[in-house]
Amino acid sequence: MPRPRSLTPRQLAAAALTVIDREGLAGLSMRAVAQELGLSTMALYRYVDDREELERLVVDLVLDDVDPTPPPPHAPWPERVETMVRRLRDTMSAHPATVPLTLVHRHRSPGGLRWSETVLGILTEAGLTGERRVVALRGLLGYVIGAIQLEHLGPLSGDGTTAIGELPPDEFPHMAETARHARNVDPDQEFFGGLALLLRGLRD
Repeated sequence: MPRPRSLTPRQLAAAALTVIDREGLAGLSMRAVAQELGLSTMALYRYVDDREELERLVVDLVLDDVDPTPPPPHAPWPERVETMVRRLRDTMSAHPATVPLTLVHRHRSPGGLRWSETVLGILTEAGLTGERRVVALRGLLGYVIGAIQLEHLGPLSGDGTTAIGELPPDEFPHMAETARHARNVDPDQEFFGGLALLLRGLRD
């Protein structure tokens, strides 16, 4: 039976993303998305084969919002990489529950591939090639994905920092002191401070 033409992949993805934003990734199911669209679950199967296909559509939708345009070439390459990382962070942070999906499906996402292609071009112009360029790209992706999850699941302003700050100083002196300082670090300071350290390492 041919699939009906009344709903586009983008509409399906938007409905799935609404479910994830509201209920978290665990709430994503064929039934939940069907209800969001006002369909029966069986009717949704006429559009997509399974939850995995919905996940791919969601990743496409989210990463398509990342601007892949290369930053101005006159800027130093670390600044250009920072611009690209900022764009990716801003886009993914709008839907933090989808971050784990990008690990699984980003290599199929045109938006994610375009972002990576631009970053690889900047790294190549900076003189990074071969295996070093591979590690640099993976390091940047790993940093963004990990930092977003830390920011939203374990923020420095959260209960975890408070609990660490109350550890007995004779047993955990460095942890306790660091946690006390952590309360004064805002999310942007944390993210871009860590990124600066990473970029400094790539220069060497």
